[in-house]
Amino acid sequence: MSLKVDRADMAFTFKGGMLPMTVMELASADPEQIREQLSGKLSQSPAFFQHTPVVLSVEKLDEPHLALERICAVCRTHKLLPVAVRGGADPVKQSAWALGLGWFPPSDGARARSLEEVPPVEAEAPSEPEATASAASGGRIYRGTVRSGQQVSAPDGDLVVIGAVNAGAEVLAAGSIHVYGALRGRALAGIHGDVEAGIFCRELRAELLSVAGNYKRLEDIDPHLLGSSVQVALRDAQLGITSLA
Repeated sequence: MSLKVDRADMAFTFKGGMLPMTVMELASADPEQIREQLSGKLSQSPAFFQHTPVVLSVEKLDEPHLALERICAVCRTHKLLPVAVRGGADPVKQSAWALGLGWFPPSDGARARSLEEVPPVEAEAPSEPEATASAASGGRIYRGTVRSGQQVSAPDGDLVVIGAVNAGAEVLAAGSIHVYGALRGRALAGIHGDVEAGIFCRELRAELLSVAGNYKRLEDIDPHLLGSSVQVALRDAQLGITSLA
């Protein structure tokens, strides 16, 4: 005799999925050294790691015991949210579980995409245009789709994206950002404090917009502007969004 379960009475279901996740690859187990580097990065772009979930990769560390609790505390102080640890000996695994974190086995050796560089377009997606990057007037031109988990940056000038920026992707520039397509991810202009920088896109769907550290999230954006061509700029120290139509 089989029992039928009414789906209306189910509290949850398990589903497989591939969510974009930032991996923080540790080259040092010293919490103070980690704190110093994070402070430097976040002073350049305060809104960049706003409550971003991260996986702490300890595969490069040859240490059976880590000050994992202190490292996690440093991350949270800088608005990073550790959710899991990847790699490490059994004591590291046990520490992760004790702190309520997940644990992943070491990677299979495949080269992970670095958020310090612009990664290439994956070979298994030939239907998308090949992405290339080139410098222009101290800035950068990126042709192609910026995929989830990628970061494209122009640390010395403007960034021009001739394509879309997918959800979970990040684009940032010392100057202005121009997106000739849909902007669904994060866009951070004026990362060194340039209040004259702006963001321009053909279709606004952004998860986060930031100019010189002043930011708006998707829920803060006027719904009437979503899907339209807009410009984003600072006015009286407030982030303003206006239609280009």
